[in-house]
Amino acid sequence: MTIKKLVMTLAVIFSAASASAQKFALIDMEYVLKNIPAYERANEQLNQVSKKWQAEIEALSTEAQTMYKNYQNEVVFLSQEQKKERQDAIMEKEKSAAELKKKYFGPDGELFKKRASLMTPIQDEIYNAVKDIADLRGYQLVVDRAGSAGIIFGSPKIDISNEVLQKLGYSY
Repeated sequence: MTIKKLVMTLAVIFSAASASAQKFALIDMEYVLKNIPAYERANEQLNQVSKKWQAEIEALSTEAQTMYKNYQNEVVFLSQEQKKERQDAIMEKEKSAAELKKKYFGPDGELFKKRASLMTPIQDEIYNAVKDIADLRGYQLVVDRAGSAGIIFGSPKIDISNEVLQKLGYSY
């Protein structure tokens, strides 16, 4: 976001706020998430499964590389038919590695699904806590100060991060 766009966005927000006297609050999602043990456990689970899957892919890739090196060393001794068989086998192994990578790490891959299954309940719980606090206090807008590069300053008085953690049952 350019400075000009940032200034324009802030001007629109502040003019809208002053025109209708809306109330705003800030939340630091990084801080909130770091203080939720289930989030840390979910991240650790994702890291472990990711490492396991990456090792599987690397094993297939290494196997394909080994097959290719052996092929290069033996190519002069192979018939055309044997060359073709070896090339096909190498390509098949490389294809298997690529397909496995896509299966695990692609846009709709297993890691994406696992992350969604682990993180969505935590995110929903946080969202509901924020919504309850916003409804109780009359906030029309709650902005994540950690994730937004557009916030230059936010008063600690309107930061509800600790209140959200308390509502979720965590001490800060």
